[in-house]
Amino acid sequence: MDWTNGFIEIDGTSLEYACFGAAPGDAPTLVMLHEGLGSVAHWRDLPEVLAKRTGFGVLAYSRAGYGQSGAADLPRPLDYQTREAVDVLGPLLDAAGVQDCVLLGHSDGATIAAIYAGSVSDMRVRGLVLIAPHFFTEPGGLAAIAATKAAYVSGDLKEKLAKYHARPDDAYYGWHDVWTHPDYAAWNVADTIDHWRIPVLAVQGTDDPYGTMAQIDEIDSRIYSPLETLILDGVGHAPHREATEATVAGIVEFCARLKRMEEAEVEIA
Repeated sequence: MDWTNGFIEIDGTSLEYACFGAAPGDAPTLVMLHEGLGSVAHWRDLPEVLAKRTGFGVLAYSRAGYGQSGAADLPRPLDYQTREAVDVLGPLLDAAGVQDCVLLGHSDGATIAAIYAGSVSDMRVRGLVLIAPHFFTEPGGLAAIAATKAAYVSGDLKEKLAKYHARPDDAYYGWHDVWTHPDYAAWNVADTIDHWRIPVLAVQGTDDPYGTMAQIDEIDSRIYSPLETLILDGVGHAPHREATEATVAGIVEFCARLKRMEEAEVEIA
């Protein structure tokens, strides 16, 4: 594949990708998984910034139905995040030639990264950066998602999403209709945490309308591997946009520590 940008064919669907910095054979790769209404373009300049400041290569992609990627089958199944993790992410890493990586996800993307690390045995994955992850639903978060429909139907949310998605209706309703489905209130994938064996950085804003500190507490109560947390007071659902420098600095230092750990010499007695 061209290590700049283009499309990767996964299971008959064309997925948009963009790459920054070093190629997979030359450095570890930060693999960026976007939020429920995100895409490659929605990350804005964050991939380029992280490539420059970490020295890692960066690979971002748009899931089916998002950005410029091919269409997704709608309605999405209620376990769509697990399906993305198990059926799509591994083949995408293979196709991209990723050899050593950190999965960095935001919101839905963080959940997908978390599920992958807890469900798939992949020695390429050396760490997780989880920004505003979800492991179970919360009444306040479900209410906040339901409230977005008015902004989409009568406000300017559709116009805003059209800047980042070829199919804004698919992107929005594919996300909204799952989270507001009556059966989705019982969704819970927290058991994936039990199976992590790699270092984790969890980033959470205290004013996130879609998820509370209960999500981070769940990680802390179940994790067996090293955990670092970056809790940002007064910050909402997008710490990388609302508290950019603090979030980037935390990610950069986490990646630097991982690199030092990987390169440390081990003395054999």
